[in-house]
Amino acid sequence: MRGYKRIKESVAALIKLNTTPPEIALGVAIGVFIAVMPLYGFHTLLVIVCAVLIPKANKIAMLLGTNISLPPTVPFITWAGYEIGRSVLRRGYPPLRWSFFSHLSLQTIRELYYPLFLGSVILGAACALLCYGVTLFFAMRLEKKKTSGN
Repeated sequence: MRGYKRIKESVAALIKLNTTPPEIALGVAIGVFIAVMPLYGFHTLLVIVCAVLIPKANKIAMLLGTNISLPPTVPFITWAGYEIGRSVLRRGYPPLRWSFFSHLSLQTIRELYYPLFLGSVILGAACALLCYGVTLFFAMRLEKKKTSGN
């Protein structure tokens, strides 16, 4: 029971840490950027690293931002990232189709990872900027509402 109380107090302190609207928005933006990156299985580890390296960002918001990369959205994020990278590189990379996945090999994944990674960086940056602005707007409205007592 004592351990549970310490965990609860630690989580409460973490939630209160860096709770200004810009810090919350920064946390969400970093989390969203990480979620879009094709580093499957490493998102939580990257959030921990970023939480240490970027102390001004809200840690809970950062973790919540990664939740845009859930099983139903991963195919769409991956497809968009690849298509953006393919468009930027213009080197004859094939478009992704469902039939493509029936002949997938490690060699093919290696060949197509570069446009996927490049496109994901671009997509991630755009999504992070958008989410930063939206989160900042709503966090500022919420803070204003809270301070005015309404």
